[in-house]
Amino acid sequence: MVGTTALVLAGGGARGAYEAGVIRYLRDELPKHVGGHVRLDLLCGTSVGAITACYVAATMDRPQVQSGELEKLWGGLTLEKIYGVENEDLWTLTRKMWRAATNENRTQPWYLPDLLHPKPLEDVVRSQAPWDQIAVNLEKGHFQALSVTATSVSRGTAVVFVQRKGGGIPPWSRDPFVEARAAVIGPEHALASSAIPLMFRSVRIGDEFFCDGSLRQNTPLSPALRLGAERVLIISLKHEPAAPRQVTQREEYPTTPVLMGKILNALMLDHTDYDLDRLRRFNAILETGVEAFGPNFFTKMSEVTRRARGQEYRLVRDLVLRPSRDIGQIASDHTSRISVRSSVQTSLPTKLLHRLAQSQLVNEADLASYLLFDGEYCRELMTLAMEDCHQRREELIRFFTES
Repeated sequence: MVGTTALVLAGGGARGAYEAGVIRYLRDELPKHVGGHVRLDLLCGTSVGAITACYVAATMDRPQVQSGELEKLWGGLTLEKIYGVENEDLWTLTRKMWRAATNENRTQPWYLPDLLHPKPLEDVVRSQAPWDQIAVNLEKGHFQALSVTATSVSRGTAVVFVQRKGGGIPPWSRDPFVEARAAVIGPEHALASSAIPLMFRSVRIGDEFFCDGSLRQNTPLSPALRLGAERVLIISLKHEPAAPRQVTQREEYPTTPVLMGKILNALMLDHTDYDLDRLRRFNAILETGVEAFGPNFFTKMSEVTRRARGQEYRLVRDLVLRPSRDIGQIASDHTSRISVRSSVQTSLPTKLLHRLAQSQLVNEADLASYLLFDGEYCRELMTLAMEDCHQRREELIRFFTES
């Protein structure tokens, strides 16, 4: 019998379209090879992965529609609509910023996200998912639990919001920088988890403001384990090259966009491999202990760890799906193609992304890859995810069928 299965979704801004492509494969292609829709018991997301996890939880009673709706959502995005600058130009945006900064009657301070706040994306999150259905699907047993991680702005701690059948939370970590809270998860939780600092507005939940969960816990692997996962399917948004990049010539001083892209990579992508390495080390310790001391090793270890951390250790199987191509390069190529086709009337955010593609980011357009909420780019990432899943079809079949 297949054990409790968790879908773990990491963050990455517009890169999240890749996750939608994986969901599409799981729902449209994999069922014909495993005899029906695979069961996902735990849904754990951070940042853009939280939005996807919440949508999947809200539609778990209709798995056949999940992929199509996600594809429609991502494929219909445009930069102009998402950043709310249709018919804007440099002059009108500068005037808007000046008025916001000098308006003496303004009751609230001026913030950077006021200039390019993606309110239409916020509206999509609020309106597209049937949020009340999350509780219904839990009660009917379509899945077991949903977790969304956000960062408390005032305290700097990661808060894992958990909604599960029967309510409450299981024994959790004693890490002072991580807190678990039982919650009825709604759009505010997903928006808070995906609020990239300085770019998107922080979101109030109760009496606190929260921002992107990636600051403390990008890959929500720990919540999945705390919720009882026995196997984890992790969707990473970081390409892993076959060989490390070689420096063949003297590097130029890094520009601000280059540094911002690298910072986002460190916050949103680099935790995945660390968490996986730790999981696999624990698995190796348990397996080696049983081999050296016999089955009683596992029993005694479980007794000690249950007293120390509230839960026992267990062997956890993992499968990681990651892009076979560098998403930063895909973003660079995409913006360059648009730049060739676009007229001089192209909107300001599009022009800025074109500039990024033509600068030092031409080989690693990391920043653009997070902000490029453009339908054509997103469809390219979804197609890549489908191709990657097809290449690993046999692994996926074994993961979902072998006990």
